Amino acid sequence: MTAVAQKRPVTLSLILSGFLILWLVIAIFPFAWTLWGSFKVEGDFFSKASWQNALFGPLTRLEHGSAFTGAGYYGAWVQEEFWRAALNSLVVVVCVVVVSLTFGTLGGYALSRSTYRYAFWLLLLALVFRAMPPLTLVSGYLLPFYQWNLWGHLPTAIIALVAINQPFTLWMLTAFFRNIPKDLDESARVDGCTPFQAFRYVIIPVMWPGVITTGLFSFLLAYNDFVVTSMLLSKQNQTMIPKIASFLGTTQTEGNVMFAVSSVVSVTAPLFLLVMFFQRQIVSGLTAGAVKG
Repeated sequence: MTAVAQKRPVTLSLILSGFLILWLVIAIFPFAWTLWGSFKVEGDFFSKASWQNALFGPLTRLEHGSAFTGAGYYGAWVQEEFWRAALNSLVVVVCVVVVSLTFGTLGGYALSRSTYRYAFWLLLLALVFRAMPPLTLVSGYLLPFYQWNLWGHLPTAIIALVAINQPFTLWMLTAFFRNIPKDLDESARVDGCTPFQAFRYVIIPVMWPGVITTGLFSFLLAYNDFVVTSMLLSKQNQTMIPKIASFLGTTQTEGNVMFAVSSVVSVTAPLFLLVMFFQRQIVSGLTAGAVKG
């Protein structure tokens, strides 16, 4: 009985390890395949003759003298000026995250400490707006943006994305703040802090993992957005996701498909690095939001 009991955990561990490895391979394969193909020419990566052409790159070797080429990246970033779209995305993302977190932390803290009934109804109203399709909210901005001659510029997308994202950040941060004991606020005030000083020097340091987690979700919403940015921004002010879509919209032009493939890799790689860098804070933030303090 003892030998059988000792073998079962080992067998179970092997099964779980095998399942985990299989899941990782399946999850990583699409990006790894796209990364590999981004260094090929279109005829190899999308070859109908044999899938092995995407591995060994005979046409890539014939055209460029090597099995790998950076022509797709050069064409996207330099020839098609993808760097402008990357710069526009950086401006939009930074502004959306900063504004959303600023108002979200202040509003979430106030609502979490409020004893009035209106706090619940404000959060419920925010949830209703968050549940609405983004396209519905964006359409309401079109007329004033046209009338004020603001359409096509980056601030229009920033305003719309903040409006869409703010209810979400408000809900998340309110939940995080509620898990922080009110005794911390009271202790800080006894020590002579004003309410804002207590918020800044005592509550925020404790809340930092939750702020980072919420900020990351805000970042992803703005970074991956297509509907808002494609409707409100002109071609000159496109962010990265609509720019990739414009490559795919003109697939008859030689090289545009590989420009899109290279751009997809360029857009996805920073997300991996960001999540890896903030993984501890993300886990701590999600745990803090899930457990009552």
